[in-house]
Amino acid sequence: MTDKRPERLILDRLTTPVGEALIVTDPEGFLRAFDWSDHDERLRRLMRRYYGPVPIVEGPAPTPIRKALVDYFNGRLDALEGLSWRSAGTPFQLSVWRALGDIPVGQTISYGELARRVGKPKAVRAVGLANGANPIGLIAPCHRVIGADGSLTGYGGGLHRKRWLLTHEGAAFREGGAARV
Repeated sequence: MTDKRPERLILDRLTTPVGEALIVTDPEGFLRAFDWSDHDERLRRLMRRYYGPVPIVEGPAPTPIRKALVDYFNGRLDALEGLSWRSAGTPFQLSVWRALGDIPVGQTISYGELARRVGKPKAVRAVGLANGANPIGLIAPCHRVIGADGSLTGYGGGLHRKRWLLTHEGAAFREGGAARV
C-alpha cells in the first residue's frame, strides 16, 4: 500500500448479484478502487482526489483480481483475502483501511471498536469519515462496520448492498429492531 501515483488507471466492470461493480487497477496489477456503477462519478472523484489527473481507460482487471471477486460472489467468502492493493490517502485513512481488512468474514464491529483498533478510541467520527472515503470497499470491507447496537448504518454502495453482503457472509446485524443471522 503506497501513495505512488500510477501513470494511468484501468477500469473493468463485473456483473454481481447486487449490481455492476467497477474495478480499478493500475498497470502493475494492484487494485486501486472497487465501487458500483451507479456510483461511477463518486469513484472518478475519489480517483482525482487521490491521484490527480490520471487517465482512466477501459480494460480488463488482472485475472487474479477478477477471479477472486467472481469467487467471492459465488460463495467462496475467503477469496478476497490477500488481494494486493494500493491507495493514496492520509496515514490515518490508510490505518483505518488496513484495520478494515482485519475484520474476519462473517463478523462485524462498531465504529467505536474500529477507532480503538487504530489506536484512536475518541476518533469515532474521523474513523467514520475515513471509512466513507475508502476507495477499496469490499476488499477493505467497510460493510462490516455497523452501529454500536448492531444495526445497519450507512454504506456508500447503499444499504441494500450492505444488507446483501452481510447476509452473504453470514454476519449478524440488527434491522428494524430485530437481529438477523
